[in-house]
Amino acid sequence: MKTLSLLLGTVLVAILTGCSPPERGNTAAFTLPPGNAAHGEELFQHYQCLSCHTMEGYERPEVLDESGVSVELGGPVPRLKKYQELVISVINPSHRIAQGFDPGEVVRSGESIMPSYNDVMTVTDLVDLITFLESKYELEPFEYTQYEGFYY
Repeated sequence: MKTLSLLLGTVLVAILTGCSPPERGNTAAFTLPPGNAAHGEELFQHYQCLSCHTMEGYERPEVLDESGVSVELGGPVPRLKKYQELVISVINPSHRIAQGFDPGEVVRSGESIMPSYNDVMTVTDLVDLITFLESKYELEPFEYTQYEGFYY
């Protein structure tokens, strides 16, 4: 009887431990309502994202910001950007700094040079912008390695 009580108690603790709420920052539980890509495109131009970013099919303005940085958005990529990654890139640009640049070009005082739009952009605007950006990425076809002589 003691063994059965101990076994049931252990199982109960294991079950209750698995029922805890998701940890803070767990992006697996992160979702927002559907957005409007057409409005997101308007916002992309309104917030002058092309001052520091490039995107196929869009011309950059003549006057660029003083940094001279040109971070490419959209296009073919080996791994699609997750929706959550795009959201975090907009609301917290310092979370992940663009690779392939001299840190002095994209970081100032330990922060990304991308300005924060958190106080000027509504949540609806954010969702629409992310929906637009997400639609511009396409997965590159995977090229399989051809092995000869081993597998037929």
